[in-house]
Amino acid sequence: MSKLEKTPTGIEKSIHAEQKPFSSKDFHQTFARPVYVKPSHVIHKNVEKAGVHDHFSTERKHPVFFVDLPSKNVSMTIGGLLPGQLTNRHRHTYETVLYVVEGSGWTEIEGERVAWEAGDAVYIPSWAWHRHQNMSDSKPAKYIACENAPQLQNLGVALREEEGRDL
Repeated sequence: MSKLEKTPTGIEKSIHAEQKPFSSKDFHQTFARPVYVKPSHVIHKNVEKAGVHDHFSTERKHPVFFVDLPSKNVSMTIGGLLPGQLTNRHRHTYETVLYVVEGSGWTEIEGERVAWEAGDAVYIPSWAWHRHQNMSDSKPAKYIACENAPQLQNLGVALREEEGRDL
């Protein structure tokens, strides 16, 4: 059972009475009913001033800044490549879209190199072996990476593999 309630901004939202958990015999009762759920926060100010994510930056061997927002489906990070830096080959079950903010370089996807520069966007398909290189010996490169990793993590199927290491 649900009822409509107006939010302070005048938007109607559906409020559901508590539901029992579904089992496989209830598949016909799982009709989607969107509900607005107020997130804990909707802004992360000064992302890079929060500092690099130590574990990820160490594992990936380049600076990584996480955008800390409560999305359950999409993540965003700011990645940096130091002058001349080449990342390890790796792959993951989630898709990635990179938007290059500054610098120039290339991304190798399944053996094919794609050159990029500031203003370009690069798509990395799921489970494709890939790596990135900054082509400048003096200037860093920076990109924003958007991924559907949280969605797959919530489903229990997000995997990441570094070349030469077992899953």
